[in-house]
Amino acid sequence: MAILDYLRTQLNLYLAELEFLVAIDSGTYDRDGCNRINDWLERRLSALGFSIKRFPQADTGDHLLARLGGRGSAKILLLGHSDTVYPRGTAARRPLKLAGDRLLGPGTCDMKAGLLVGIYAIEALNAIGFDDFGTLTLLCVADEEVDERTSVPLIQQAIAGCDAVLTLEAARENGDIVTARKGNVVMRVEAQGRSAHAGVEPEKGRNAISGLLRRLLQAEALAHPASGLTINIGTISGGTMPNVVPDHASASIDIRAFEQGELDRAVTDIEGIFVRPAIDDIRFTVQHRLASPPMPRSEAVARLEALAIRAAADLGFDLRGVSTGGGADSAFAAQAGVPVLDGLGPIGGLDHGPDEYILKSSIVPRTALLAELIRLICGERAA
Repeated sequence: MAILDYLRTQLNLYLAELEFLVAIDSGTYDRDGCNRINDWLERRLSALGFSIKRFPQADTGDHLLARLGGRGSAKILLLGHSDTVYPRGTAARRPLKLAGDRLLGPGTCDMKAGLLVGIYAIEALNAIGFDDFGTLTLLCVADEEVDERTSVPLIQQAIAGCDAVLTLEAARENGDIVTARKGNVVMRVEAQGRSAHAGVEPEKGRNAISGLLRRLLQAEALAHPASGLTINIGTISGGTMPNVVPDHASASIDIRAFEQGELDRAVTDIEGIFVRPAIDDIRFTVQHRLASPPMPRSEAVARLEALAIRAAADLGFDLRGVSTGGGADSAFAAQAGVPVLDGLGPIGGLDHGPDEYILKSSIVPRTALLAELIRLICGERAA
C-alpha cells in the first residue's frame, strides 16, 4: 500500500521530531513550553497548507486551531493536546530513549507521539495526492490535563458540523481503540462545625471532620460497580491542631458512569446526603461540575468503528474497540452527537509515570490506520 510505503521512509524523521518534542517541558501551566510546541506545530502545519489561528490564554499555553480545505465534502476534526503532567526539568532528566521496542520519555504516550501521528497521516495523504475532504481541522489545546479549563467552548465550536472526530490519544496497551468512555463529575463538599478545646470542653464543639466522614461513607456506599458507577473520595482536609475540635473540613468526590442519567442520579443522591437535616449541627455546602460527559458507543460510533476495523484489515492487522472509565475530550463530540473514535495514536501506556512509553513498531501501522480511516470517511461521505 502506497501510504505504508511512504510512512516507512519517514520513520527516522518521525523519531527525530519525537525526540525534539519530548525534550520540551510542556506542563499545563508552563506557558513557554506549551507555546514552543505550538510554534513547532504552526510551522509544520503551515508548510502543509493549513491556516493557523492561535488563542492565547492567561495561565496556560495557546490553544491552536489549524484548517485545511480540500475538494470533497467531509468535515473531519483531529483532536489533541500540547500539555503534559510533568514539571519543568523532567525532560532534561528523562530524555527520549529506546528500550527494546519501547520509546520512553515524558509525554511520549500522552500525547506528543499522537500529535506526530496526526501530522504524518496528513503528509501521507498528500504524498498519494489525496485531498477528497471538505475540511481537515486539527485542534491542539493546552489544558487537557487539568480540571479548570478554557478550551472546552473552543472544542465544542470546532466539533459543530463535523462528520467525524478522531482523537490522537494513544491506543490501549493491547492495541484497542476507544469507542466508549464514562462521564465524570467532580463534587466539592465543605463542612462547617464549631471549634472547642478538645480536652477541656469538647462537648461544646461540633467536629466538622467527623461529620463529613460519616456522610462521605454514605456517599461511597452508593457506588454500583456492576453498572459502572464508581464513587471515589479523592481528597479530604480539615482541622488545625490535635487539641482543637475542628470547625471546618472539605473533601472532593469523583463520580463516574457510562450514562448521563445514572451520573445525574448519583449527584442528586449524594447531594441529598449532605442537605438532609443534621442532628450533629454540622452545615454543608456542595458544588459539582461536569468534568467530562459520557461517550456512549452509539450507532454512529459503531459505524465509524467498523470503518477503522476495515482500514486495519486492509493494512494487515486486527483492531477492536473497547470502553474505558477515563474521560477525554472525545466525549464532547459524543455529547454533540458527532461520531467519534479515540485512541488513534500509536500503541502505548503507563501515562503520567516514569515508564511512559509508545511502541516503536506501532508508529507506521497506526499512522497508516489514521490516514486510511480519513480516506474511508471521505469516501462514505461522498457516496
